[in-house]
Amino acid sequence: MSAPVTPSSGPRPGLQPVADCVLSNDLGWALGALTRSYLKAVAATFADVPGGPRGYQVLAAAAREEPGSQLALAQRLGVDRTVMTYLLDSLAGAGLVERHPDPADRRARRIVATARGRVLLDSLGERLGAAEDQLLAGLDDADQQAFRSLLQRVAVYAETSLGSVSPDPCTEAAPGNC
Repeated sequence: MSAPVTPSSGPRPGLQPVADCVLSNDLGWALGALTRSYLKAVAATFADVPGGPRGYQVLAAAAREEPGSQLALAQRLGVDRTVMTYLLDSLAGAGLVERHPDPADRRARRIVATARGRVLLDSLGERLGAAEDQLLAGLDDADQQAFRSLLQRVAVYAETSLGSVSPDPCTEAAPGNC
């Protein structure tokens, strides 16, 4: 956020103020630093999931039962369909998802989370929330909420307007849809 740092929301002791960082205005650096920190913070969270973060995304989509088919899921997540097959094989082998025949298209399979998958997903949600809280600890509650909202808007715009393969059903304005 571009607001001046105040004592209540300033950086933790020992950290260099953002304004003193040579790269503070470089979006690529900031996104890269945030992504690296995020991946490091959540690495342990996804250790229980075949396929790691991608497996988590598939499991979460399967629990919401959207999009239903294996091909639609691969397209939505930007995963090669062959890779998706192996990923689903691993998740199904772990008892986290099942493939059910699609009543509308007998050639297609709908991906559905099992009860075991939903239990794991709940646990992962709690651990992921704790990792995100740690990552965003440098912001007060209001700034965290504003950051999440702005990031979501930029992500939705990028996915729907800047060459996304297909519109993402998770782009509705209502909070909590994703």
